[in-house]
Amino acid sequence: MKLRVLGCHGGELPTCKSTCFLVDDVLALDAGALTGSLTLEELCRVDHILVGHSHFDHVKDLPLMADLVIGRRDKPVTIYASRECTRALRDNMFNNALWPDFTRIPTRANPVLQLKSFRAGSTFQVGPYTVRSVPVSHPVESCGFIISNGKTSLAMSGDTGPTDKLWKALNQTENLKALLLETSFPNKLQSLADISGHLTPYTLEQELKKFRRNGASVMLYHLKPAFVTQLKKELAPLPVDVLELGDTFEL
Repeated sequence: MKLRVLGCHGGELPTCKSTCFLVDDVLALDAGALTGSLTLEELCRVDHILVGHSHFDHVKDLPLMADLVIGRRDKPVTIYASRECTRALRDNMFNNALWPDFTRIPTRANPVLQLKSFRAGSTFQVGPYTVRSVPVSHPVESCGFIISNGKTSLAMSGDTGPTDKLWKALNQTENLKALLLETSFPNKLQSLADISGHLTPYTLEQELKKFRRNGASVMLYHLKPAFVTQLKKELAPLPVDVLELGDTFEL
């Protein structure tokens, strides 16, 4: 399983890109940095997009991608999202007001995009991958994912504050090679992190006590751009890696 970091921040500045990972060139995890990181040819190879929740920094490139790949693919790009997230995308993005409804363009029978909803907590198939969704703790319905190709498993926390379901699921996962785990705010903003459903280095340290790693790497993403330097200082003592743009891994 090949993992490519297209975006690993909780917002954007010239040196930061919003959350987006690419697995084996065909599966995107969130859509915060698709069009700003991939060439047109690479975009056209993406068949599936897993969306953890509806917040803008995780879905913002979906409409721009649709506009770029139209007429260049012979099948729709499939977006997998929870029921609540799917409703938000239909009502607020692909609604012919904010953006054309590319789930019906150029035709209903052969659109650029298709939305497939899943029940939070369910397991489903995405191309060659088996995906287990895990509800996590965030102001809107948010899911982490455990993705397996039958030999290797990769997990992504989604945006979350302290949670238990995710760790229980991870501790039951075989062949887990890596966990992409959010951490957003420095410790001085703990109250903001709690309100907004995010982790700080302090709460991260407490959460990791629930995790039987069994050799899995813990890779951090979603650092808020304004606090990257402070966050890296506070995270330095912990047994984790902070992801950087352009990182690639063979898992």
